[in-house]
Amino acid sequence: MDEMKIPDDGARPDNARIPADQSLYRKIVDNKKVSEVLHKVFNWLLVLVIIASLLAFFMYGVAALQEIPLTGKTIITNTEELKKDALYKKKITLIKRDIQRLSWRYNSYTSGQSYMVINTTDNLFYLYRNKKLIRQGHCSTGSFKMLKTEEGRSWVFKTPKGKFWIHGKTENPPWRRPDWSFIEEGLPIPPQDHYSRWEYGVLGDYALSLGDGYLIHGTIYKRFLGMPVTHGCVRLNDNDLEAIFNTLNIGSKVYIF
Repeated sequence: MDEMKIPDDGARPDNARIPADQSLYRKIVDNKKVSEVLHKVFNWLLVLVIIASLLAFFMYGVAALQEIPLTGKTIITNTEELKKDALYKKKITLIKRDIQRLSWRYNSYTSGQSYMVINTTDNLFYLYRNKKLIRQGHCSTGSFKMLKTEEGRSWVFKTPKGKFWIHGKTENPPWRRPDWSFIEEGLPIPPQDHYSRWEYGVLGDYALSLGDGYLIHGTIYKRFLGMPVTHGCVRLNDNDLEAIFNTLNIGSKVYIF
């Protein structure tokens, strides 16, 4: 039997097939338009990757490099020649003046008297005496919810921010319910001197007035402490409230931010 000869012209036998992936690749290569488009797309992708890498480097890499401590020694440039420079003297004078001004301002805020700081973002309080932190903990502040009536009245329940002072201190304080309290419950608003305006035992054992109806007081809803749920007052648990009541005096500063 004669051996099968492979044609000299390079043609494959009918039963020899080109793999699909090679055939597709050959078609793309042979098609100049497709090749050019793919080449441009690849170049654009490469440019975008380079730009993204540079942005990432400047956003994160430079900041990370700045955190690396320098191993070299600091060179003191405060030479006698520099001290005689007029611009240098002016800058030093301004810096000293700013430091003194800030020091006076800090001392005015943090006097030897007791004061309190309230953080409405994290619902935390800090109690200071003689410029030392003596107590801190969770509190509850305004919810920032809005209540509107059909008549056009509205309230935004937020805790005011700024510098305040203690106007008064009360033990076993009663709560005089404002109009919004009845509106929230869908009840008719009673006259100002009606007995239903008064409730006892809901403000805890103590209350400290900040003025304009805002109080620092206790709560029967202790599970909500640390959350923004109040109508503007500052709520505390029993132990923290007692410590603050016994530490702050009328006139003591309260800073709310």
